[in-house]
Amino acid sequence: MTTLLGQRSLVQEAAALRAGTDGPVDAVHRTCDRIDAVDPQVRAFVPEAGRRTRLLEAARRSAADAPPDPAGRPVLHGIPVGIKDIVHADGLPTRAGSALPPEVLGGPQAGVVGRLCAAGALIAGKTVTAEFAVTAPGPTRNPHNPAHTPGGSSSGSAAAVAAGMVPLAIGTQTVGSMIRPAAYCGVVGFKPSYGRIPADGVIPNAASFDTLGCYATDVAGVALAASVLVDGWRAQKVDGWRAQETAGRAPRPVLGVPVGPYLERADAEALDAFEEQRELLRAAGYVVHEVPVMDDFDQIVEQLFTMNRYEVARAHADWFARFGDRYRQQTTSAIRQGQTIGDAAYQAARERREAFRARLAADRAAAGIDLWIAPSATGPAPAGLDSTGTSIMCLPWSNAGLPAVSVPAGQAANGLPLGLQLVGRFGADEDLLYGAAGIERVVNVESSRRTDGRTRPGRRG
Repeated sequence: MTTLLGQRSLVQEAAALRAGTDGPVDAVHRTCDRIDAVDPQVRAFVPEAGRRTRLLEAARRSAADAPPDPAGRPVLHGIPVGIKDIVHADGLPTRAGSALPPEVLGGPQAGVVGRLCAAGALIAGKTVTAEFAVTAPGPTRNPHNPAHTPGGSSSGSAAAVAAGMVPLAIGTQTVGSMIRPAAYCGVVGFKPSYGRIPADGVIPNAASFDTLGCYATDVAGVALAASVLVDGWRAQKVDGWRAQETAGRAPRPVLGVPVGPYLERADAEALDAFEEQRELLRAAGYVVHEVPVMDDFDQIVEQLFTMNRYEVARAHADWFARFGDRYRQQTTSAIRQGQTIGDAAYQAARERREAFRARLAADRAAAGIDLWIAPSATGPAPAGLDSTGTSIMCLPWSNAGLPAVSVPAGQAANGLPLGLQLVGRFGADEDLLYGAAGIERVVNVESSRRTDGRTRPGRRG
C-alpha cells in the first residue's frame, strides 16, 4: 500500500475499539495529541477551544454505555470523525469557511452526523472548507508538502485523514470536491451516487449535484463507513463478492477508458501515469476497453456550470443580499454569474443533462463496461494556496450523479501523490467499492515494489 502520513486505518481502529483492546478515551487522546502536533502546520481543522475536554466527555459516555459483549458494540464505536464545516453538527458552530455570522448559518444537525453518532462515532471537530464549498480556498495545506494545495472544497477532511489526525472524515462533492483532494493528499475518497446519503442539514452549493462522501486511508475503510452512511446499503452483495473472490470465482470488472476530449484535459504527467496504471491492470488480468465518448465535452462543461451557478445564486440569495460585502471574490463572482442566468436557460441545461446521462449510460452498456477509469485530477497538487486546482476530471461523472472513488496510485516526479478515479453505474455503489478494492491492491502492490527512487510509482522507468 502507498505509504501514508497517518497511522492505523479505520478498519484497524474500529476493530480494536469494538474488541475492547483499545478504548474511546485512548482514541481521543491520540487524536487530540496528533491534532496538537500536526494541525498548526496543516490547518485541516477549524480551531476549537476545549476540543479535548469535549471529546473526553463524549468518550467516557461512550465507554460507559458500551455493551459488555463486543459483538453488541456499534460499528464505529469510539471512532473520532472530522466533519466538513458546511455540515451542521450539534454543539459546533457552522461557519462554512466564511466571514458570515455563525448564528445566521446555523440549522438542525445533519442526518449524516446523526448516523455517525448512532454508529458510535465521536465528532472530532469541523474540518476546513473552501468558502461555502465553492472555490475560495481555506488555510489548509497539503500534508505531503505544505507549499502545495490539498485541493478543495473538502480540503480539511482529506488533509486530516492524510495527516493521521482522524481515520475517517466527511466531505461533500458538487463537481470535484471529494475526488480531487483525495488524489492530491494520497488518501481514498468516496463520492456515492447522488442522493444515497441524505443531504439534510448541509449548506447547499448546487443542490442538483451536492453529494456527501467520506475519506479513509483505504477502500476497506470507506466501505465500512458506507455501510453506516449510505441508504439501502447492500452488505450481503459485497460479502457475496468477497466469498467468491476467496473461492477464486469472483469476476473482475470490465474497465473502460473514456478516450476523447475529456481525457485530453489531463496533463502529460497524469496521462503518462494513467497509461502505466492501465498496463498494470491488464497485466493483472483486467479487461480494459478504450471507449470514445463525450466528443462534445466543452458543451457538457458549459451545461453543468449553467446549472451550478444558477443554483449557487439562488441558494445564497438571502445571505448575499444581507452580507454580500463579507463574501470572498471567488464566491461573489460565482453568485453574480448565476444571477445573470434566467429560468429558461437553466431549464434547457437540465434537459441537456438528462440527455447526457442517458447517452453516457448507453455508451457504457454498449461497450460492456462495469467501471470507468480515469485520472482523479489533471496532475499532482499544484504549488501555492491561492487555488484548489481544477475539478475538470470529475465533472462529467458528477454531472451524471455517478458513484466515484479515488485510490492512491503512485507519485508524480516531485513526490506528490497521484490518484486513479473509478466510476460505477448509478446506484451500484457496492459494486464500485468491491471493484475498487481489487484495483487498489494492484496499483498499490506495484507502488510498494518500486521504492528505490530510480523509478517512481506511477511513472515509467
